[in-house]
Amino acid sequence: MSSRREVAGWFAHVYATMDTEVHALVQQEVFGREAWVRGYTTPAQADLLAERLGLRPGVRLLDVGAGEGWPSLYLAKKTGCDSVLADVPAPGLRNALNRSGRDGLGDRCSFVLASGARLPFAPHTFDAVIHTDAL
Repeated sequence: MSSRREVAGWFAHVYATMDTEVHALVQQEVFGREAWVRGYTTPAQADLLAERLGLRPGVRLLDVGAGEGWPSLYLAKKTGCDSVLADVPAPGLRNALNRSGRDGLGDRCSFVLASGARLPFAPHTFDAVIHTDAL
């Protein structure tokens, strides 16, 4: 079995070498637009999360194991909530940071390099927590 460090290294490599042009073409075919979906959660499922969690402006959302930010960036854009993305592979969070800037979400999204096992937040910091597409 691989160590946590080896798994994190593999994910870091994948995030650092993703071919975004190919992803955009696949998503154009599947969704009819570049939806920036990078996991198994569909936009319809993310919409259901937004509804069930009551996401709206002023709500603070924590995404544990955020990777490149899908679906938390989508939820922040759609609902106006504030989103904190936490994960270990820095290249994935870097991609999410870049995407948040392109989507005009820089003032509503924050990024923390942290494992879900050791999150640096006080209790009651967040109104909602998601953990999608993560092992």
